[in-house]
Amino acid sequence: MPKRKTKITQISDEHLRRLRNEIPIFDLIRLHLDLTACVQEGYLRFLCPLCNDFYTATNPRTNLARCFRCEKNFNAIDLVMIVRQCPFLEAVAFLEKLL
Repeated sequence: MPKRKTKITQISDEHLRRLRNEIPIFDLIRLHLDLTACVQEGYLRFLCPLCNDFYTATNPRTNLARCFRCEKNFNAIDLVMIVRQCPFLEAVAFLEKLL
């Protein structure tokens, strides 16, 4: 069986940190991923892409989103992978355009 060639792309930890932390989760959810969302009690609530529930919140201090029903935390890369149904490198490429 012939060997498959794999393309290895290295992404620095610093670059990944920037993608996760410098793109505001609020903007990513509302403007770039077009998730159904609203502001309640000072928190952005969004429709969880996993369970379709609004029992969610975002934390601008940590730049994370959370679904309390799924008990799942999402960073920017996680959300892009789930919502756009794409692999990690495609999610990174999508986010790089937003930096």
